[in-house]
Amino acid sequence: MPPRLRPIWCTLALLLAAPAARAGELYSYVDADGVINVTNVPTDPRFKRVRTSEVAGLYRPQPRGGEARAAPASRPAGAWDQHIRGAADRYKLPEALIKAVIAVESNNNPQALSDKGAMGLMQLMPATARELYVADAWDPAQNIEGGTRYLRLLANQYAGDLVKTLAAYNAGPDAVRRAGEAVPDIPETREYVRKVVALYQALKAGR
Repeated sequence: MPPRLRPIWCTLALLLAAPAARAGELYSYVDADGVINVTNVPTDPRFKRVRTSEVAGLYRPQPRGGEARAAPASRPAGAWDQHIRGAADRYKLPEALIKAVIAVESNNNPQALSDKGAMGLMQLMPATARELYVADAWDPAQNIEGGTRYLRLLANQYAGDLVKTLAAYNAGPDAVRRAGEAVPDIPETREYVRKVVALYQALKAGR
């Protein structure tokens, strides 16, 4: 049965890193407005550190090769901005996060197809696309809508924890559960989370 969307009570917020921050550590808390704040530079006593086991390997370079998919031909980075803005507004997620996921998943190619059958800009698996009411995963607007809806569901499931949300997007919630509600010890998944977080930070900084 298709999942029902939970009420949208929170947004993700990832603050930019500062030179004094320790690499590999992330902190988060939920404020009075229900906004989930995530940073590696805690400036508020309410921040609690994410478990080291979840992030310890995320910011180390991983060996090249063995990627899940070859990088497809890219499209202009702003080609899908209208769809991204609409989805970001509906599901209360940062545009920069959606753009980062699209870039890492498909290199902005709406025709990207992984060796496992994931399709389009946000690399939706056929079964996931059906559950998310995506009739045509090759259509950029529908793909972005479905992929962003899935990110929202995962963010709700993991109480806004960005690292777990991205790990589940890549490897699936079952893999995160089997890993003890942590990032699975899968090189592709760890590299995926590292890339998306780094690109998200760069986009937020306007780079």
